[in-house]
Amino acid sequence: MEQIVIDEGVCRGKPVIKGTRITVEFILELLANNWNSEEIIENYPQLKEGDVLAALQYATSILKEENIYILPKKDEVLSG
Repeated sequence: MEQIVIDEGVCRGKPVIKGTRITVEFILELLANNWNSEEIIENYPQLKEGDVLAALQYATSILKEENIYILPKKDEVLSG
């Protein structure tokens, strides 16, 4: 995923597509709002198909690393 870079001087350190100020978050938001990759590239011609895919791969890798901790419900703690 060399297309994704993080630089604290660009977009407050959010991951962006290399050479742009387009954040991974923004691309994901467009996809969540039913844009397809062709529409994104048409509206943001500095992007390539691989950039959209890299944003998805980056988000997937972050979620894979995320740890989820299930906390007991308040009443389970009190009765247990």
